[in-house]
Amino acid sequence: MKRKAATPNRGFKVADQIQRDLAELIARELKDPRVGMVTINAVEVTPDYAHAKVFFSILVGDPDDTTEALNQAAGFLRNHLFKRLHIHTVPTLHFQFDRTTERAADMNALIAKAVSSRSKDD
Repeated sequence: MKRKAATPNRGFKVADQIQRDLAELIARELKDPRVGMVTINAVEVTPDYAHAKVFFSILVGDPDDTTEALNQAAGFLRNHLFKRLHIHTVPTLHFQFDRTTERAADMNALIAKAVSSRSKDD
């Protein structure tokens, strides 16, 4: 007997829902002063839904303090996710600071510097 295939892209859909719910939970439910204005950039869920890497950026504050605070609040957030998500296993959350926006700003500055030095040469 053939087994029914899992829904295509289900992992992406679950990750997307976790991203949306976490953004709301962090903004409304988390009261830790070390967590300021956090933006959830991406969520990667393992195929067995046991773990989720949550990539975030912050507007102001110390990334290390925010990472520590979010990882300490991971159980609280997971409990609230369990109430919102309708899946059998809610993943364990692992927060990581995402430096993509910083790198993009650095690259833009380098490009602008190169363009300005090139225009001076011409």
